[in-house]
Amino acid sequence: MIDHPALSDEDRTPPKAVAETARRGLDLRGDHGRGGTEVGVRRAEQLSGQETLSDRDIKSIYSYFARHAVDRRGRRWADEAKPSAGYIAWQLWGGDAGRDWIDGLRARLREVQG
Repeated sequence: MIDHPALSDEDRTPPKAVAETARRGLDLRGDHGRGGTEVGVRRAEQLSGQETLSDRDIKSIYSYFARHAVDRRGRRWADEAKPSAGYIAWQLWGGDAGRDWIDGLRARLREVQG
């Protein structure tokens, strides 16, 4: 699976916290009937299954978080009773744990790819 040898398969495997957050996102989407796209659902399934990520996956997840950071300012973000669709989508992509993890992987890829 290794695209670039700077990252091992172990590095590319979503940590438990990321997998659990993605699973929670799927549960929230099911409970509330909203949040995320089919792409987000597929990503959540990949992350919650702790599937090894490719370079392309890493770049895609990184881009998602960069584009959607603004969603955190929306109404009902993380509201227990009625979370925003943006919050649910954020969870599908691994939440804050996913963002932090992917930022580190993306930085390492940039170092070696230039």
